[in-house]
Amino acid sequence: MNSYSYEQISVGLQDQFEKHITDEMLSGFRTITGDNNPLHTDRVYAEQRGYNDRVVYGMLSASLLSTLAGVYLPGKYSLIYSTKINFHKPVFVGDTITVRGTVKEKDERWNTIRLKIIMENQDGKKVLSGSMQIGVTE
Repeated sequence: MNSYSYEQISVGLQDQFEKHITDEMLSGFRTITGDNNPLHTDRVYAEQRGYNDRVVYGMLSASLLSTLAGVYLPGKYSLIYSTKINFHKPVFVGDTITVRGTVKEKDERWNTIRLKIIMENQDGKKVLSGSMQIGVTE
C-alpha cells in the first residue's frame, strides 16, 4: 500500500494495477447488491442480446476505483470525494482489467487531487474512463 502525503504528490504522478475478473467476483457482487438482472446472470440471455457472455456489473468494474485510490494513488491517506465515470465497452468474466490513474490537478486550498482514470481490458480496449476528486489526509 502506498502512503503518499499531499506534499509528495505531483501533477503527472501515475500508478496502475491489474485485476482478473472472476465468476466468484460476479457472484459476490450479486449477493451484496441483490442485482439479479439476467444480463449479468444468464449466459443464454446475454448471448441473445449480442454479447459473448454475461456482462460484468458496471459498478463492479467501477468499484476497482476504490482500490486505485485507497491502495495505490494516493494510498493510505486517501478519502474519495467524487467520481465521474463513463462506460465504453462491456467487461466479461475472464477479462484482465488494467486500472490506471494519473494526477491531473492539485488544489492546495483543500489538499485534494484530481485523477484522470482509465480502465482497459487485456486487448488494450478502453472499458471505462473518468476522473476522481480525492482528499489527501496527511
